[in-house]
Amino acid sequence: MSEDIINPAAEPQNQSVEAVENKTVEETAQAEKPIVKEPVRVKVDWNTLGNAKDIYSATERQNLENLYADTLNQIADHEVLNGTVVGINSREVVINIGFKSDGIVPASEFRYNPNLKIGDAVEVYVESQEDSTGQLILSHKKARLLKSWDRVNEAFEKDEIITGYVKCRTKGGLIIDVFGIEAFLPGSQIDVKPIRDYDIFVDKTMEFKVVKINQEYKNVVVSHKALIEDELEAQKAEIISGLEKGQVLEGTVKNITSYGVFIDLGGVDGLIHITDLSWGRINHPDEVVKLDEKIQVVILDFDDSKKRIALGLKQLTPHPWDSLDPNLKVGDKVKGKVVVLADYGAFIEIAPGVEGLIHVSEMSWSQHLRTAQDFLKVGDEVEAVILTLDKEARKMSLGIKQLIPDPWASIAEKYPIGSKHTAIVRNFTTFGIFVELEEGVDGLIHISDLSWNKKIKHPAEFTKVGEPLEVVVLDIDTENRRFSLGHKQIEENPWEAYANVFTESSIHTGTITSATDKGFIVNLPDDVEGFCPTRHALKEDGTTAAVGETLDFKVIEFNKTNKRIVVSHSKIFQDVAAAEKAKEYELNKANKAKSPIQELNDSNEITTLGDIEELANLKNKMENAE
Repeated sequence: MSEDIINPAAEPQNQSVEAVENKTVEETAQAEKPIVKEPVRVKVDWNTLGNAKDIYSATERQNLENLYADTLNQIADHEVLNGTVVGINSREVVINIGFKSDGIVPASEFRYNPNLKIGDAVEVYVESQEDSTGQLILSHKKARLLKSWDRVNEAFEKDEIITGYVKCRTKGGLIIDVFGIEAFLPGSQIDVKPIRDYDIFVDKTMEFKVVKINQEYKNVVVSHKALIEDELEAQKAEIISGLEKGQVLEGTVKNITSYGVFIDLGGVDGLIHITDLSWGRINHPDEVVKLDEKIQVVILDFDDSKKRIALGLKQLTPHPWDSLDPNLKVGDKVKGKVVVLADYGAFIEIAPGVEGLIHVSEMSWSQHLRTAQDFLKVGDEVEAVILTLDKEARKMSLGIKQLIPDPWASIAEKYPIGSKHTAIVRNFTTFGIFVELEEGVDGLIHISDLSWNKKIKHPAEFTKVGEPLEVVVLDIDTENRRFSLGHKQIEENPWEAYANVFTESSIHTGTITSATDKGFIVNLPDDVEGFCPTRHALKEDGTTAAVGETLDFKVIEFNKTNKRIVVSHSKIFQDVAAAEKAKEYELNKANKAKSPIQELNDSNEITTLGDIEELANLKNKMENAE
């Protein structure tokens, strides 16, 4: 099969050179005009195309194909490969992975590595072999993520120094991009010295060491401080080797805590304990020093093995005890401020670094137990008397009760035996009540001296703490500072009169107020208590009396010495019944003993008496009539 192919570029073949040369000027001018050429048709045999003889043999062609294939990598989507940076601009990085075309990676994925340059080897992840424009799309970030944990674990095991990009600040530290993984850099691991402003590290690239990995939660902790410490370790050893106790050095306040101050001595840290900052008492180290302040310190002690250095600041000034007034002696009065309170006493600072103790027993002449908080509080300005003074041991004891007279010095004159006073109830014991007559003068009222009439089991039944109570001085022991007091002695002993009122067999009305395991307590007239045994509380109807009932009671025992009255309700009706029974018995007995003549005489006597009575009545009527 053949077809005519039009070839527009073909020239006409019927014009010779001579004909062209013999053209006149007019013809030439005419020739310069545009000439429309006719297309030339060429006949092509399509059956012969493609059947031309191949210039390569089958072996040569196979070798050529293999050679061409060896120059290109066979890749697949979602595969991680190594590539070489061949181009960098502000937006993209061109990577050659040996494929038929180079790949493109966003420049933002290399933000962690600002030193990236052409020729660097990088890992890439094949996103797509061809996009809509035929471009090979790669990702460095995904490649890092896929291999990041292996890289992180390897760096941790080998103690390798790695590079990371500080992404942002977070609570307590910074977030670091390490191999595409977000790692945490604690604030304490940024530097060997405390960092107060974390923001200055954001958007910077730093070197780190991996110090901790949590495989379960995929958490990574890195440290920049570890790199610095390694460098400083040698410096510390050199510095410590040249230290001596008592040596004075200049340092910078690095950190302040509640227990002391850390000082930077130029590569090695030392600690000034709060007790070595000042001879006086301080509440917090920031009262003495400030951060970043340069101060002179003295070396108190150091430990080569643990790299610990103990420093002092107050040791650079004389001890306040050494400059204490040499004329100060026992008995002198001093003024100071309460700096510490304890249950057993208060520490008074009379000069910075010079303190004395006021024991709680030296705060009041009172003998009952109290704490220092009852008398003083921190910050109080007080005056005290020096009781003991030891300048060598640097100890001093003070007292404030010595500023007022001792009430026991004239106790007998102020509180003679038998005198009556009003005291305040302070506390109870099972055997009595402690009362206070005045500050430092206490006394005891024994439970038996509270009431003449009532049997009191515990003093709390009688009064309350803080209540006033009338007392009588019974005895004074000046040497042991003891007062024996009584309350019932305010009144005369009523038991002398009770002996005539509550005689045995006398009957009184009383009310049962309480019950015991052996009987009942009965409140008798004049507020006197009597005791009724259980068997004597039986009523006439056979029931037993109960608390709250008011009944008649017969006194069956009265003991003035022991102040005891025993009564009985049952005795009242039992004695009446017994008397009636005895009378009946006597009557029966008399009747059985009479003779017949006596019975006749008794009968006659009764009649005669009746007659006499009638005669007497008649006589009275007659006299009235007259």
